Amino acid sequence: MFQPIRKNRSTLVVVMTMFELVYHSIVRSVRRTHNNAFLAIGMNILQSVIFVGVFFIMFSILGMRGAAVRGDFLVYIMSGIFLYMTHTKALGAVAGSEGPASPMMQHAPMNTIIAILSAALGSLYIQVLSLAIILFAYHVAWNPVEIDQPAAAFGMLLLSWFSGAAVGLVLLSLKPWFPTAVSLFQTIYQRANMIASGKMFVANTLPAFMLAMFDWNPLFHTIDQARGFAFVNYNPRNSDPMYAFWVGLVLVMLGLMGEFYTRRHASLSWSARR
Repeated sequence: MFQPIRKNRSTLVVVMTMFELVYHSIVRSVRRTHNNAFLAIGMNILQSVIFVGVFFIMFSILGMRGAAVRGDFLVYIMSGIFLYMTHTKALGAVAGSEGPASPMMQHAPMNTIIAILSAALGSLYIQVLSLAIILFAYHVAWNPVEIDQPAAAFGMLLLSWFSGAAVGLVLLSLKPWFPTAVSLFQTIYQRANMIASGKMFVANTLPAFMLAMFDWNPLFHTIDQARGFAFVNYNPRNSDPMYAFWVGLVLVMLGLMGEFYTRRHASLSWSARR
């Protein structure tokens, strides 16, 4: 007798509802670090500026500026720092997004795909906005920024974000089953990428035996390609953007399959093990 009335919704209504849920979830993910969205973005900008400053001082003290690409030295540093942070932040945001046992999943329209998508897009929004503000401030206050192919360089930023979100998706699907191991692997991976990403050196200068130590990493390929698009006199020979794309795509497929399996076996007791 008392049964809910089923409403037949069109595909457009379903898509618009999903976009609305993603938008509100993005706002929630951006405000997660701080209640004030401006301060949350400001903290990310400050972190990026500190990274750039530390690497600039380190390169200057160690006399490594001559090993960089001929051109604006700070653009060379920022091309590595921005892509590294975009990759790392996307990984952390997706791996830490709401799982199937989260209280947020008790609300009918909400699901794990929306949580994953909003976490990834929220991370990208903060990184792109921080990048734009820092480059604008540097361009106005110090030195005009000249990028040979800005659209292609930005594409490498998006590819770094995509590969980072793909790794985070795989970790998210494994976290309920192996919470300690996944947390340890995430920490090791993020720390190892400080060197393995290749942001501290030029890939063309590496000998073959050292190149094999880095070319497994999709972030290594995107950073090297981004520098090729940013500087007119640098032609990357030891990296391929399609490698990063295919690795990210394979990891997304594996992560989605793992997430679907995990969602079907979701248990509220998982939260007690984290």
